[in-house]
Amino acid sequence: MAAIPLYQQFADQLAASIHDGVLRPGERIASVRIASQQHKVSVTTVVRAYELLESRGIIESHPQSGYFVREQAPTGDKPAARRSARQDNPAYQQSTEVDVSRLVLATLKTIQQDGTVPLGSPYPNPALFPSQRVTQYAGRITRSASHSSVFDDLPPGHPDLLRQIARRYLENGLKVNPEEIVVTVGATEAINLCLQAVARPGDTVAVETPTFYAMLHAIERLGMRALEIPTDPRRGIDVDALERIMATQPVAACMVMPNFQNPLGFQMPDGEKERLVRLAERRQMPLIENAVYSELYYGNAHPSSLKNYDRTGLVLHCSSFSKSLTSAYRIGWAMPGRYREQVEKLKFLNTLTTPTVPQRAIAQYLTQGGYERHLRRVRRAFAQQRDLMRHFVLRFFPAGTQVSEPEGGYVLWVELPAGADAMELYRRCLALGITVAPGRIFAATNRYSHFIRLNYSYPWSREIEQALKLVGKLVEELAA
Repeated sequence: MAAIPLYQQFADQLAASIHDGVLRPGERIASVRIASQQHKVSVTTVVRAYELLESRGIIESHPQSGYFVREQAPTGDKPAARRSARQDNPAYQQSTEVDVSRLVLATLKTIQQDGTVPLGSPYPNPALFPSQRVTQYAGRITRSASHSSVFDDLPPGHPDLLRQIARRYLENGLKVNPEEIVVTVGATEAINLCLQAVARPGDTVAVETPTFYAMLHAIERLGMRALEIPTDPRRGIDVDALERIMATQPVAACMVMPNFQNPLGFQMPDGEKERLVRLAERRQMPLIENAVYSELYYGNAHPSSLKNYDRTGLVLHCSSFSKSLTSAYRIGWAMPGRYREQVEKLKFLNTLTTPTVPQRAIAQYLTQGGYERHLRRVRRAFAQQRDLMRHFVLRFFPAGTQVSEPEGGYVLWVELPAGADAMELYRRCLALGITVAPGRIFAATNRYSHFIRLNYSYPWSREIEQALKLVGKLVEELAA
């Protein structure tokens, strides 16, 4: 095989940098002389490489100014243009085996791309939240002369924030001592610390199915085994099934999301919550409760938590402000009951501290009031957008499609007609600049191969409606 000429090698390297976004359309590239010096090649080699790239339409020459990355001419068929770009990107390539963690990461990365319709996003629409106000408080704290001591960063957290969190629980009917709380870097850290405190590598941990993938990631990362328990889309985890399984094998802990579970959206009835806590008491099984969506209810009253029924400290309650106030500062917390000292120690060993400034900024926002007013506005918007999303999915998707009816939160669980493979739908949607969350990421096994999760937190728009129409057409093609 003939060796590739040096100028062509250099041209290919530069083209790859442009493709990867290191050099963007409209940006000037190095002059011939500087490129020759930087890459230790002759001026002739650089000139020939630039001429080759210019002939390919990748760069263009501006007289008296030099060479620039060429603006790609838009095509009339935007979806096709998107499809071409994504087919060249390894993150979108089909693989025979699905690595759930990589799939989740790839989905999150695509959401950040300009023009992508984020139906698969796990995050609420940031425009709904007062992040700018919280950031203003943070700026004032940073500039103030009375800046916090480094010791304020240490666990369990800043006293002002601990008191405000406890006060919020009191307003919602649950008496909490601020000393019970450990502040964490988001709810994900809280869940990981709590799981690490109650179970060991090789242990079996019961989870709902389907369940939020962060719960599965925590189990996988710590070398444990997920035991999937049947979960009703209205009543939550099957307590009787869990009890039967526990009679036949040891279960180190159970991880649940009783309020507005992601992806099903149900609110577990109070009676079922109490039954689950009593079972945990009889079996001395820790319950890790993910409560990140509890503030996003559509009803008239704040839902109860498992912590309301906890008499022996077996409930390790985890939550955060990321879904209800601001995701700019990843501030979460755990109320680990009898495991509090162990969780605080693990927090210190794992990440040492949670930055003080965001804690104080959020505490100041909560002190000033307005949080409840903000939440009422968000809940109202989500409830309206849920109804719109349900209506249009049932309208645009083929017969046989079924959808959940969430009682809170901002995600919709969609069962597609038999034959419509969610992973293939996910890939085809990406090619059109649309993200959906395939059911594969919500279980340890591939039992939800014809389910998807959709995000309805963004205000209804023509773009979202058109995206749903396209997804519906793809579902129809796959089901056929």
